[in-house]
Amino acid sequence: MSTVTVVPESAIREIVTRENAYEAVKKAFEAIAEDRAEVFPVTFGTGLAPQDVFGVKAGADSAGATVGLKIGSYWPDNGQHDLPAHGSTIILLDPDTGFPMAILGAAYLNGFRTAAANAIAVDYLARKDASVLGVIGAGHQAEHEIRAVAAVRALSRIRIHTRSTGRAEWMARQLDDIDIPFEFTSAQQAVEGADIIATVTPSTQPIVRSEWVAAGAHVCAMGADSKGKQELDTDLVARARWFADLPAQSVAIGEFQHAFAAGIIPSADTICPLGRVTRQPDLGRRDDEEITVFDSSGIAIQDLSVARAMLELARERGLGSTVEL
Repeated sequence: MSTVTVVPESAIREIVTRENAYEAVKKAFEAIAEDRAEVFPVTFGTGLAPQDVFGVKAGADSAGATVGLKIGSYWPDNGQHDLPAHGSTIILLDPDTGFPMAILGAAYLNGFRTAAANAIAVDYLARKDASVLGVIGAGHQAEHEIRAVAAVRALSRIRIHTRSTGRAEWMARQLDDIDIPFEFTSAQQAVEGADIIATVTPSTQPIVRSEWVAAGAHVCAMGADSKGKQELDTDLVARARWFADLPAQSVAIGEFQHAFAAGIIPSADTICPLGRVTRQPDLGRRDDEEITVFDSSGIAIQDLSVARAMLELARERGLGSTVEL
């Protein structure tokens, strides 16, 4: 028999913060960069209907004594059941026995984890005086990205591009409490003159053109997480220095897959893991003129590190419940 702690999303909402997500993800990046953690090939599947899809990301972190997996699902018709289309569940295994020790409802947590990754990249790679943020996309994750970046840089203006009037109206309501001027623009207007650019879309065609991006900009590309997805044109990648959460994955299913296929990026070894930069900041931005691109394709160790931190907090505060398997 094994005892499993169940931490529901309601409890996660009480304990997760930008700060504790940032620290947990930073530890995950460093564990990967120092070869103290391992991620396994991502598995994709479908439900009973072909439009219902899910992915499984798994990993093991010897530094954090953490083993487990995340199941991310997309069931587009969930609205008829009053459920969100996107679901996320993390299962932590007891590293000594392999039996489940915790199950966490992670949809809300996933937004903080993903945004924390890009906040770390901005913190270590964007110019210190970067103040104009250009965002491509206006979904739930875009809101998380804006708030996370605003926590690490003093933003003076935010420009957001979306093709949907409905999404623009929704985003305007969500950002009503932010004391930073924001506007909705074309993709070109969002990018031109921006010091920080975040792309948060499921696009399979380049949206950000190289000629729009000024010298000295930092780009966080986080939409590409499977074969065929692309948000940046390869000319932009060719102008930039390359960073990633996991270089080998970035050239396989991340934003860098296209530049790699075109021979612009000769090998994954030429991409710097972000965790190496957090340990040695001199490996990051070299001057105020270079363009830096961080490819955030998402890795299981990020999920597991954040989940472990949330599990410890939940236990400290008496949140969640336990069941016997």
